[in-house]
Amino acid sequence: MEVMMRIPETMHAMVLPSAGQALTHKEVPVPKPSPDQLLIQVSACGVCRTDLHVVDGELPNPKLPIIPGHEVVGSVVQAGAHAESFRIGERIGVPWIGFTCGQCLFCRTGRENLCDQPGFTGYTLDGGYAEYMVADRRYCFHLPESYSDTAVAPLLCAGLIGYRSYKMTGDRAERLGIYGFGGAAHIIAQVATYEGKKVFAFTRPGDIGAQKFALRLGAVWAGDSTKMPPEPLDAAIIFAPVGAHVPAALRATVKGGIVVCGGIHMSDIPSFPYSILWEERVIRSVANLTRRDGEDLLAIAPQIPVTTEVETFPLNQANEALGRLRDGKLQGAAVLINRRGDSRD
Repeated sequence: MEVMMRIPETMHAMVLPSAGQALTHKEVPVPKPSPDQLLIQVSACGVCRTDLHVVDGELPNPKLPIIPGHEVVGSVVQAGAHAESFRIGERIGVPWIGFTCGQCLFCRTGRENLCDQPGFTGYTLDGGYAEYMVADRRYCFHLPESYSDTAVAPLLCAGLIGYRSYKMTGDRAERLGIYGFGGAAHIIAQVATYEGKKVFAFTRPGDIGAQKFALRLGAVWAGDSTKMPPEPLDAAIIFAPVGAHVPAALRATVKGGIVVCGGIHMSDIPSFPYSILWEERVIRSVANLTRRDGEDLLAIAPQIPVTTEVETFPLNQANEALGRLRDGKLQGAAVLINRRGDSRD
């Protein structure tokens, strides 16, 4: 028999009033779920670089004011009339993709990540920098029991977008370069190493700490992003939002190599000679994720097992966590902790 949980009328949340401003710690009403939604008591929420792009005004047309956060772990406290497949008290995860129309060409052809009328958690839909949130039950994930709340949170975006980017490099990419060794990279390096790939990590110039971190997680080489690797690459993933890495990665790849841009925002790509693109090299971007991506990663992560390195912050210190991320002073991922949510650390 399910035990009904007491739901307060108000909650604490970190709210972005307008782009370019700091988040404001506010007390706001607890949202009410629609028939297809779940009301979730948040225990942990990862801090993603996409959150930083939203806060800094680098992504267009966010819902304002908005509660950011899309690497959400929490427990179901109330279910809408059509959401009875989830139990009260069940632990679930909420990712970036929060809604798709199901009707457009992209949805009908298995490409819901490119939906014409999507909803994105923490960008166009209120997210997890709060004590409670609502989410469409069709876009929530069951989570592996072997992970704590804080450990599993980064898998829900850094991991998922990273995994989709990784799959885009193809099965034949034995030598993989990763530009920007943060939240996504430290997860995907473990997946690639598990699958027998040689990982070459590129960091900010002089970031010895990040280079040692990459080597500890299985990279065979780690160095400045301004340098060429000791071997040519079969493929590269660019997680850092730095357009200048694109021609650098092209120069580092072999004929037929693939360069994947794994971020939602990047500075302008400088012009480059056609000769470094010729010989069937490919540049491609990755947009959002599909629910299948989530199911696949959450199935393989415990088998490896992927371990996430996190630094935790109380919910009301979200601005500090974002600042640390902006300044490149995080190793691994930041995660906000909601004490009311009773997280499983």
